[in-house]
Amino acid sequence: MLAAFERAELSTDQSDRDAEMTFVIVGAGATGVEIAGQIAELARDTLQHYYKAIDPGDARILLVETADRILTSFPASLSAKATKSLRKLGVTPTMQRTVIDIDRDGVSLRGPEGQTERVPARTVIWAAGVRASALAAKLGELAHADVDKAGRVTVNPDLTLPGHPEVIALGDMVAVSDGKGGTLSLPGVAPVAIQQGAYAARVISERLSGRETRPFHYLNKGNLATIGRGRAVADLPLVRLSGLPAWTIWLFVHIWYLIGFQNRLVVLLRWAVSFLTSGRTQGSRIISRRPG
Repeated sequence: MLAAFERAELSTDQSDRDAEMTFVIVGAGATGVEIAGQIAELARDTLQHYYKAIDPGDARILLVETADRILTSFPASLSAKATKSLRKLGVTPTMQRTVIDIDRDGVSLRGPEGQTERVPARTVIWAAGVRASALAAKLGELAHADVDKAGRVTVNPDLTLPGHPEVIALGDMVAVSDGKGGTLSLPGVAPVAIQQGAYAARVISERLSGRETRPFHYLNKGNLATIGRGRAVADLPLVRLSGLPAWTIWLFVHIWYLIGFQNRLVVLLRWAVSFLTSGRTQGSRIISRRPG
């Protein structure tokens, strides 16, 4: 991204400069929203006084989503607040658009009525999900288990591979059967994998003790999505928050999951300094590339 601004600074062609300063983020889940917000803050705050020929604040940041709103896993009210926060940062949420082609010069979008639109952009970031590890498809092939469109192998309710109770698979490479012919709707986020890891250890322990294993159950402790400095949304079991309170919760949750008190303290102090100084304490920024 920094290199894109550098190329825009050196370009003398306006259309080329516009393409360099256009950033397209595909997918408006928590990852896409966070990336869009960070790019906006980078352009409109951090890099504001580093160029002469361009104004980084003029960067065009498009957040493309197939659905009719961002953060579809959150309540509509929080989705609307997140959209408002993004617009204040200068991000343009582009709803009901599907990316049908990406090349080095831009992206092609298809609208709800089949119309197509070409967006010249030199930086495109995919945040709409990824295929599972190839290992999942291989396991499905060997065990004759179902593999979904995302490449995830379907495992039993106890996370074991069908027909192979000695194999436990977890994380975003699996789809967990609900035991009734369907699959559980589990997000591909770290809390799911963490709980599945603890459950897998419990399964092994219970087997060694001769006890019966209960099916895996995911305890959803809530959803958090950060948008930018002091901006976030939080969908918690008892309350829904936005703005600075939600951002504060997001910060402490992430620090809590770090290992070791020293790591938590160091990260907290660094984030506090960055927040209070708006990240202006860094030295000179140098973009370097390896020869060749």
